[in-house]
Amino acid sequence: MRVLVTGASGFIGRAVVPELLAAGHDVAGLARSAASAATVGGLGATVVRGSVEDLGTLSVASAKADAVVHLAFRHDLAFAGRFAEAVASDLDAIEAIAAGLPEGGAITIAGATHGLEQDGAGVSTEHALPGALGAKRYPPTEAVLALGERGLRPSVVRLPPTVHGEGDAMFLPALIRNARERGVAGYPGDGQARWPAVHVLDAARLFRLAIEVAPPSSVLHAVAEEGIPVRAIADTLGRRLGVPTRSVPSEEVEAHFGFIGMVLGVDGPASSTLTRTLTGWEPRECGLLEDLDQEHYFATGG
Repeated sequence: MRVLVTGASGFIGRAVVPELLAAGHDVAGLARSAASAATVGGLGATVVRGSVEDLGTLSVASAKADAVVHLAFRHDLAFAGRFAEAVASDLDAIEAIAAGLPEGGAITIAGATHGLEQDGAGVSTEHALPGALGAKRYPPTEAVLALGERGLRPSVVRLPPTVHGEGDAMFLPALIRNARERGVAGYPGDGQARWPAVHVLDAARLFRLAIEVAPPSSVLHAVAEEGIPVRAIADTLGRRLGVPTRSVPSEEVEAHFGFIGMVLGVDGPASSTLTRTLTGWEPRECGLLEDLDQEHYFATGG
C-alpha cells in the first residue's frame, strides 16, 4: 500500500515508518521543518513538506495514499493547557485527511488508554474518568470511527501513558528530571496506581496491523503490560539515580510533579486481549522496568 504517515519524525513515527517499509509498503511522511524532512528522508520515506495545520496539503497527500497513519498532535498546545484547541486542530486534520483519502482507504489514529474504566472481566470500557487523557482524546476517536459511514476503513490505536524505548521524551524522562532536581524519586499516595505500558517497536507493529488487517472501526489497545505500579517505577528510578524513594501526599502531587501529576496518580490498567484476537498482535520487546534500567534513559541527563 501507499501509506502517508503524519508525525513521521516523532518518537513513534520514527518506529512506524521503518516498520511499514520493512513490510513492503510505499511510505510518505509529513515533515514541517527541514530537520524533520531530513529525519523522514533518512528513514527511507518520501518527504511531504507541511504540517497538520496545512489542511490542503493533508488532503492532497491523502489522495495519493491507500492508507494514512495519523500520529501528529498539537502537543505544544496541550502542554500549554490548551488541550481543547489541540483536539479541535486534530479534528480539522482528520477531516482534511478523510476528504482526500480514496474510498476504501484505511485511516488509523492514535488515542489514549489513560483513565479508561474496566469491566468485571478486566476489559477496558469506552468510559473514562473525567479529565483523563482517554476522555480528552475521545472526540477524534469518535470522528474517525464515523468515517466508516463514508466508505473508509477507520481504526484507533490507543496508546498507554508510557510508550517506552530509546528516544522517549515524554513521561519517563520527565520523572527522571523531577527525581534529579528534587533529590527524591516520588510516587503519589501508596504508589499502587497502575500504568500500562508498551515498547515503541511493539506499538509500531500494531499501527501497521491496524491498516493491514484490523476490521473497520476497530479500537485497538497497544498495551503490552496491563498495569505497573508507579511505586515500582519510582523504586527503579531511585536505585538508578541513587536517591531515596518516598510517597508524595495527594495534596502535594501537582506541586511536586507539575504537569505529569495529572496522570501519575490515576489507576489506569488497560487490556489488549481483544486487540490480540482481532489482529494477531503479540508484544515481543522488553518491558518497561527492564527498559528503564537501561543507560539510554539516563545518559543525557533525563
